[in-house]
Amino acid sequence: MAGFPTAAVAAGGIVGGYAVARWTKKRPLGGVALAAAGAVAARGWQQKAGNATAAALSGAYVAAFAGSHPLAKKIGAWPSVFAVAGGVALASWVAVDRRRA
Repeated sequence: MAGFPTAAVAAGGIVGGYAVARWTKKRPLGGVALAAAGAVAARGWQQKAGNATAAALSGAYVAAFAGSHPLAKKIGAWPSVFAVAGGVALASWVAVDRRRA
């Protein structure tokens, strides 16, 4: 995990969770994918940058997921998912991955 960018894990979790939910038509299954990637990302954040950063980025991950729903009503589902995934990826890169490059 040390060499893998946490930004990719976090963004992939948001996009992948939505994709799984949409294509399987099983929202709980998408939630499992979202939560699993979030747990992996949080572990990476904690290992690379400490507990405070991991807590802040985990909060941002959950907020992005929640915020994607009302945003989807304005710009559409996929654009919303990509927008919030990009936001979380950027935050993760700035807070954690950039320092490791």
